Amino acid sequence: MEQKSKTLEFPKYQVGGKTPGSYDAIVIGAGHNGLCLAAYLRRAGLSTLVIERRHEEGGGVNTEEPVRPGFRHNMHAQYMEFFDVMPMIADFGLEDLGLRTVMPDAQAGIVFSDNRPPIVLHTPDLIEKTWASIARYSKSDADLYVELKTRAKAMEPVIAAGVYSPPSPEMIEGQGSVLEAVFGDLGISANFMQKSPRVVIDELFETPELRALLYRVSVEWGAPVDESGLGAMFLSFVMWTIGNWKLCLGGTHSLAKAMTQACYREGVDLVENACVESIVVENGRAVGVVLTGGQVVRAEQVIASNADLRQTLLGMVGPENLSDRWIRRAKAFRYGPSHVLGTLAFCLHEAPAYKASRWDSDIDRCFYTVVGFDGPDDVLRYIRDAYSGTLPKPAAGTWVNSLWDPSQAPAGAHSAGGWYFFPTASSLSSQEWADVRSNFNDRFLIEWHKVAPNMTSDNVIAHKLYTPDQMEHKNLMREGDFSNGEFSLDQLGSNRPFPEASNYRTEIEGLYLCGPSAAPGGGVHSACGYNAFKAIAEDLRLESPINKLRGY
Repeated sequence: MEQKSKTLEFPKYQVGGKTPGSYDAIVIGAGHNGLCLAAYLRRAGLSTLVIERRHEEGGGVNTEEPVRPGFRHNMHAQYMEFFDVMPMIADFGLEDLGLRTVMPDAQAGIVFSDNRPPIVLHTPDLIEKTWASIARYSKSDADLYVELKTRAKAMEPVIAAGVYSPPSPEMIEGQGSVLEAVFGDLGISANFMQKSPRVVIDELFETPELRALLYRVSVEWGAPVDESGLGAMFLSFVMWTIGNWKLCLGGTHSLAKAMTQACYREGVDLVENACVESIVVENGRAVGVVLTGGQVVRAEQVIASNADLRQTLLGMVGPENLSDRWIRRAKAFRYGPSHVLGTLAFCLHEAPAYKASRWDSDIDRCFYTVVGFDGPDDVLRYIRDAYSGTLPKPAAGTWVNSLWDPSQAPAGAHSAGGWYFFPTASSLSSQEWADVRSNFNDRFLIEWHKVAPNMTSDNVIAHKLYTPDQMEHKNLMREGDFSNGEFSLDQLGSNRPFPEASNYRTEIEGLYLCGPSAAPGGGVHSACGYNAFKAIAEDLRLESPINKLRGY
């Protein structure tokens, strides 16, 4: 018997839209990329609906109280390095809608179990403090770091233009000449782009302590340390990011809230707790979506998916609507191991007080503090273990947001978090992940205590660990990979997710990709949604509301 479609019942708060059950554009998923795209589509004149399977928007940009009431923890996204260049913030006045940030002076640091001096990297306006910290070990390394950081900071307009533009093969081909133009007098030639971040770091810096910190930062901010061909990414993007990190007051979900309010103000309709089961394809064109329960919503012109590549193509579109080539491409797309994280959440009486503060008191108020590594070999072993499917020794990049935002913990207490690098979700069984959650934080606390004597069980009110298998289930980050796709040369730039789909378009007319499986990948930049809008505006010949004076 033929099943009749049902009309979606919209909540009372919705405004705008076409006839019931029909829109110009539908965005699947209210992650920050989906919200960005929806706001621009509506401003360009398209009636737009966002469908979100969860009760809250933002995807990985979420803040919760998972351990104790009053202790807020960012469950995934933490550091906001793109806010000075993110177009949507200015274009939609997100600061007028409640987005507030603070930028700690001491941005990144590392401590050691034998109480050597820490290395602390500061914001660009305090670069002399960064020089002094590195110079405790090597003045030549301090000089070179400051020079590299200064030049990378000057590249900000170029980096922003690259992030907020659809990728092209010419971008990759031109990286070598850009490297030589910016860094050539420092002995950095075009062949550095073919090196791995580790090789670049080792060639430039002699100080093991600095190399250990840079290894960890490189991996955490998108450049797998052993991946050949990412040398240019380290010298430009990673060096630019260091020291640019901002904290969202109230938690990172304040960004998602502001973006959601911008969508409402523009007239975007949004439905929560609704799951898209399939995309309706008629005569090679995407024309609507089917929700769980059989409800159908039609799309006159555009459907854009913020979901990952395989879920979108193999799940919602279905192999029966794809060519053999696209089926092979989707099946071959790889997830992890480069961006698979576990999030630790500690409720504390006191913030960590590091022994290394006798050398530099800034380490006690450092935004991102690396704990558990005594040198670069420790970092390499840790990362290689995680990437190979082996549970690594406990070590982490940590933060204590309540030092700058008292709203994130009850009065007189502190909320601490951090990231472990872990194997992919499928590397361990459900029981094995349960065992990790039961003891890994306790094992890490032993390491934390070595460098911060007050980090004992008496200082811990309660704690919890959020593992890759949970991220996969809750946030649909396949394998726990927050980039929803491995970062390697064949899956980056104009190869992301694969060459035929690198321009955000699919072989299904009217269907676009706007999530982190598309270029430039994971991170809180909204560039996947922003660039998808550019592709849609070109195809539909929309008068784009993007500020052309910005240059990207």
